[in-house]
Amino acid sequence: MDKKIIYSGIQPTGCITLGNYIGALGNWLKLQDDDEYQCIYSIADLHALTVRQNPAEFRARTLSFFAQYLACGVSPEKNIMYFQSHVPAHAELTWILNCYTYVGEASRMTQFKDKSAKNADNINMGLMDYPVLMAADILLYNTSMVPVGVDQKQHLEIARDIANRFNNAYSPTFNVPEPYISTMGAKIMSLADPTSKMSKSDANINATISILDSRDVVMSKFRKAVTDSDNTIRIGEDKPGITNLLTIYASVTGKTIDEAVAECSDMPYGVFKQHVGEAVDELLTPVRIKYNDLMGDKAYLISVAKEGAEKAAYLAQKTLRKVYKKVGLFQL
Repeated sequence: MDKKIIYSGIQPTGCITLGNYIGALGNWLKLQDDDEYQCIYSIADLHALTVRQNPAEFRARTLSFFAQYLACGVSPEKNIMYFQSHVPAHAELTWILNCYTYVGEASRMTQFKDKSAKNADNINMGLMDYPVLMAADILLYNTSMVPVGVDQKQHLEIARDIANRFNNAYSPTFNVPEPYISTMGAKIMSLADPTSKMSKSDANINATISILDSRDVVMSKFRKAVTDSDNTIRIGEDKPGITNLLTIYASVTGKTIDEAVAECSDMPYGVFKQHVGEAVDELLTPVRIKYNDLMGDKAYLISVAKEGAEKAAYLAQKTLRKVYKKVGLFQL
C-alpha cells in the first residue's frame, strides 16, 4: 500500500516554543511511527527571504533550527527532512505555477495584505508570490495532506485551485491536497496573555518558553506567568491563566486535566507555578542536551541535510519532468 504523503515547511524564525513542541511536534512524533504516512518536512528558508535577513545570522539560525527539530526527536530515518533551497525544483516549479496563477487571487491573500501593512518599506514580489512557492512545495511531492493552521488555510486553498487549474488544462498531473486536521496535541497559550496562543514571534520574552531556555529562565518565566486573583486552581473560561498552566502541566507529564487539578488544587499559586516550571524543565533538559550535542557536530547535521535533500530532489524531479512535458518544454 502506498503511503499518504504529509508535507509541511517551517520558516527558520526564532526558536521552537513549548507550544510548538507540545502541539505540532507532538503530532509529528506520532505520525512518524504511523505506517500509513510518509512525512516530508522542509526548512522553508526561501520563504523567509521575503523579509530582509542578516546573511550570517540567517545561516546560523537556519542550521540551529534544523538541529532543534532533530533534538525534539523528529527522525531523519523515519521522515524526509531537508532545506528548501537545497532542492532547486521548488523554485523551478514556482515559475511554471506562476503562469497558472492570477494576479487578482494572489493579491487578495490575507497574509499578503497583513505583511504589506507591516512592511510598507519592503512590499516585494516575494510577498505576493509566497503562496505560489508554497503551492510548489506541496505539489512537488504528490502530497495528500498538509497540516494547516488558520493563518495558512487560505494558502492551501490557492494551492488546490492552482492544481485543479493545471490538471484541467493538461490532464491529471498533481494530487489535489487536503488539509490535515489533527485531533492530537493541546493548544498552549502565552504566559503573559493566556487569551493568545504562545508564539515564537512574541515581542514579550516572558510570554514564551523556548525549548532552549535554561532552567533558570524557564523558572523565572513561570514565576511571572499571569494567573488571577481568586487563588483557586481549576479549569474555567474565567480563569485562562490557570487553565493554561494546568494544560501545560498535563501535557508535559502525560496526565489528564482532571488528574492535574486533583494533584495541584491545594497549592498556593506560587507553589503551583513552581511545580509546573519544574515539570517543563524536566521535559526540556534532554532536548537541550541533545541540541548542544548536535550543534557540536556540524558534519553530522550537514550529512543529514544532504541525505534529506537527495531524497526530496529525487521525488521532486519526477514531478517536475512530468510538468515540463505537459507544458511542452523541450527536454534533453
